[in-house]
Amino acid sequence: MKKIFYLTTCTTCKRILHELKPGTDVVMQDVKTEQVSEKQLDELSKLAGSYEALFSKIAMKYRMWGLDKKQLTEHDFKKYMLEEYTFIKRPVVVSGNKIFIGSSKKMIEGAKDALLNF
Repeated sequence: MKKIFYLTTCTTCKRILHELKPGTDVVMQDVKTEQVSEKQLDELSKLAGSYEALFSKIAMKYRMWGLDKKQLTEHDFKKYMLEEYTFIKRPVVVSGNKIFIGSSKKMIEGAKDALLNF
């Protein structure tokens, strides 16, 4: 399966999607309009190795909610991502059993290669 979790209103996601040029065989899920389910989040965390790997500490609400002052557990990361889509790092690209999280150049190149060669 090839799937991309993204946010339509995010300019970084738009730029990356333009670069990735996902084909019609890639399932696209806007995390704002189609909330990530607990099952999906569990599957993503297994691929990523942890919930923390999927958690965005640069989300505006991270500081607004005072989470930057707390010692968050894996359970906390999962809970907050299920409550608020902005806590999920974006984009998340899944190609088979490979996952690419975030917007670093290395991640984008890996995702591009994985999408083309799956």
